[in-house]
Formats: sequence, C-alpha cells, structure tokens
Amino acid sequence: MFIQTEQTPNPATLKFLPGREVMAGGTADFPTAETAAKSPLATALFAVDGVRGVFFGGDFVTVTKDEARDWQLLKPSILSVIMEHFTAEQPLFSGAAEAAADTSDDGEIVTQIKELLATRVRPAVAQDGGDIIFQSFEDGVVTLHLQGSCAGCPSSTATLKAGIENLLRHYIPEVREVRAAQ
Repeated sequence: MFIQTEQTPNPATLKFLPGREVMAGGTADFPTAETAAKSPLATALFAVDGVRGVFFGGDFVTVTKDEARDWQLLKPSILSVIMEHFTAEQPLFSGAAEAAADTSDDGEIVTQIKELLATRVRPAVAQDGGDIIFQSFEDGVVTLHLQGSCAGCPSSTATLKAGIENLLRHYIPEVREVRAAQ
C-alpha cells in the first residue's frame, strides 16, 4: 500500500491519501482525542505524540499537529498507523457508530445555501483536506462550521469572506454575511 501526502493551506495540517475510499458518503471530524473514541483509526492517530486533530474525508485523512512538532518526525508514525489500519481491513468506526442524518425541514433559502455549499464549495475545500458544514441561517447571516485543515487555517477568513460569502450573495440576495461558527 502506498500512501501519498499533500500539503494543505494550513501549515499545521497534512492530507494523507491512502489510495482507497476512507469514508463513504460524508466526513467525520475529531477535534480532540475524546471525540475519537468511536473510531479505531482516529484513536490510533491520537496516540501518536503531537497529533491534535483528525478528519476523515471521502478518500483522505487529514491530521493536525501540535505547532511545536515537526512533520518530518510525525509523518512516519502517522503513515504507519494509517497503513496498519487499512491493510488489516479494520472498520473505520466501532460498534454501531454512525452519522446522524439531517432531518430538519429546511426553508427554500437554506436549501439553496446547502446546495451551493455541496456543489461549489465542499469539493474545493476537500481538495485542501477540509470541509465546511452549514450550521445556520438567521437574519441574513450564514454560519458555517470549519473542519479538517480549514479549522484554524490562516487563509480560512479570506476563503469565507472573499470566496464563500461572495458566491452565496451572488446567488442568494438574502445572504448578507458569512461567519465561522465559534
């Protein structure tokens, strides 16, 4: 098994591409070791000293490191953990852990926002090892949750304001502003 790595716009994150599907039909964000308990792979990655976050995308794993650590020292251990997990064909999640389905009754504007995010924004940020999730739309303000390499990225504010906000305002006049969730 050959695992490729790619740098992301966030210097604290690195994207690992195992050459196979990681997570079908969605993403999973593990910002802390405690949240990783439902995933054997995420738990094993957090066991590597210096790992501060793990994110699963369709065909990649994004790992966030402690700023004091060097990628040259962390990368071999992370590659080993990912390789062992996939060559042993272990499940990504333990037990009956599954993503909660969004069953909310969205209005027309929220549906349009989610559609634009899904078709125009998420594919682009996935290339950088992250994801952007719709959180709310209230009084013209769209609130988005940044995950993976997008969380804490120095260029995330520019992406939100110059990219996503302009896109949404162009197609949906009711949108006045886009903010990152706190």
